Amino acid sequence: MNFYVGLSLASSSGMDSGVAVIDENSNIITLDKLYKMNDVIHFFENFTSLKDSCICASIPLDRTMLEGKWRIFGKQYQSVATNKIIPNRDNWTQRLSTRGCEYFRELTMRGIPVTRFDIYMTRQSMHLNSCYKDRSPADCKFLQQALKYEWGFEDLGSNMLPMSHLEAIIGAILAKENNVHPEKLRALFDFKGLKVLDLKENIMTSSDVFQFEQELSGVSV
Repeated sequence: MNFYVGLSLASSSGMDSGVAVIDENSNIITLDKLYKMNDVIHFFENFTSLKDSCICASIPLDRTMLEGKWRIFGKQYQSVATNKIIPNRDNWTQRLSTRGCEYFRELTMRGIPVTRFDIYMTRQSMHLNSCYKDRSPADCKFLQQALKYEWGFEDLGSNMLPMSHLEAIIGAILAKENNVHPEKLRALFDFKGLKVLDLKENIMTSSDVFQFEQELSGVSV
């Protein structure tokens, strides 16, 4: 039996990273919180079914910023430095963090499939984005209910789970679909030698509905 592991990797050890393991029938095997990168390594190295698993890990944002006024505005609105007056100190224009990249490349060299995903883009592709503030309790509750009733994870229960767990489940879904239905996914770009995957369309929505939504948005299919 194959297992699919989703990892919602945080930007630093001060925030919790979530890990989720599901089986071929989308039954949740494990949900856990990790903090340090050593905790992540320890989890995978002691996971007995690692050789029979497919891993999909999120790409965390790089939250390091310049001092002063650019600490607030620089990171969000200027992803590439084009002004010579604003020096690129400490690589502040880098939006994505390289945390864990070396270990994930090591896993691929050992024959374990590892891919990456962008949480926010994937939530949009899967129609899991809400109208609530990002990562707020209302957004967390919405995501849990959507995964439970629309994606068949009925064993999630009624108690609110941490957002890191729910985001890890999204990664596990992508890992499963990449193994079972790779034609339904696309590679957005390569990040440090690993492909960043996303759904071509919502696999829980019919093609007619998806095409109708694309026509409404003015995007040609």
